[in-house]
Amino acid sequence: MFALVDCNNFYVSCERVFNPRLKGPVAVLSNNDGCIVARSQEVKDLGIPMGAPFFKYKELLERHRTTVFSSNYTLYGDMSDRVMETLKTFTPDVQVYSIDEAFLYFPTVKEAEELHAIRQRVKQWTGIPVSIGMARTKTLSKMANHLAKKQKSGVVILEDGDIAQRLQNFPIEDIWGIGRQYGSFLRSKGIRTALQLRDVEDAWARKHMTVVGLRMVWELRGISCLPLEELPLAKKSVICSKSFGHPITDFEELCEATSSYVARACEKIRKYDSQATFLSVFAVVHDRDDHYYPTYKNSITLTEPTAYTPHLITEAKKLLATLYREGARYRKTGIMLGGLVPKTHAQLDLFETHGKRKEQQDKMMTVLDRLNAEYGKKVLRSAAEGKPTPQWGMRRNMRSPAYTTKWNEILTVL
Repeated sequence: MFALVDCNNFYVSCERVFNPRLKGPVAVLSNNDGCIVARSQEVKDLGIPMGAPFFKYKELLERHRTTVFSSNYTLYGDMSDRVMETLKTFTPDVQVYSIDEAFLYFPTVKEAEELHAIRQRVKQWTGIPVSIGMARTKTLSKMANHLAKKQKSGVVILEDGDIAQRLQNFPIEDIWGIGRQYGSFLRSKGIRTALQLRDVEDAWARKHMTVVGLRMVWELRGISCLPLEELPLAKKSVICSKSFGHPITDFEELCEATSSYVARACEKIRKYDSQATFLSVFAVVHDRDDHYYPTYKNSITLTEPTAYTPHLITEAKKLLATLYREGARYRKTGIMLGGLVPKTHAQLDLFETHGKRKEQQDKMMTVLDRLNAEYGKKVLRSAAEGKPTPQWGMRRNMRSPAYTTKWNEILTVL
């Protein structure tokens, strides 16, 4: 049996843990306070959709005295880790699916009381409310969780006897893996509910939805096709990019931002013992052209795989110089490290001198990552990244304190 544990209104719940007075409407914004990415139930009841531009609903939110926060990903990431560690006290078989979701595997069916015990412990240890759906497959457990969010108990177990009834009233678009395009296609074929999709012939599913769709059909029938992934899948590429707090024209500021993104991407791939064989840099101009922002990019294939931050920063700045146009206003820049390969399987350059230099670089990055993990991000950083709080940084004027990760922002009780 699979149980999907999903944190309710996760970003909003994190804010409420440290500020219990937030009992009314609460919203959390995306980078640069652009869009609404988390809503309390009170905000949802106002008819404000997920991802809505903040400026369009600002007046409505103010009229209903909504508390609005800038995104505080440091806090949310730490709270997510606490929730996942709590779930591992019930079973070692946990797949962290996203920042606020995890699949748990149990060899036998759990009683509702046992699932309520999971909810209660997560609430007690972290302060985060969760909903739990359990079924024989991951797809059905995802559906059960969708139903659990609408139940006051917060728990739904799909037994074999009532699956068909549940599927009969479940819209096709709400099935895990069915997007807007797939939903429109299936409706055009007369398939409007999960039950109708479950009952299609295998040959039809494979023809129109490929083998991925066939697995989905089998999962709806209670045949498990998606195993628990206890280890994260190996990444093939990593992208780091953020919009600036305001348009910038200075090349040095663009270099600082790009260098910062390179450092972050290198840290990510080193975590998986990977190295990049390909580097791409892009820059987005702020001035619109026919309702879209022009994007310029350039790429290189590295002479040998690497995750050494100083070398990749040097190469990224060279690429950025080919994109820069004096006087142009830039709203965003970013980098991509692609062609990731395991560190132990990297193909070295025949004409490079290896040995001690390579070993020293690896040791330097190991020390860098360890110190930043232990004492906080950017305790050690490249000079090319500029100041810790640069002028080109994101707008986050309404960010709450990082209560759990910064000593100077820890909660004070008077």
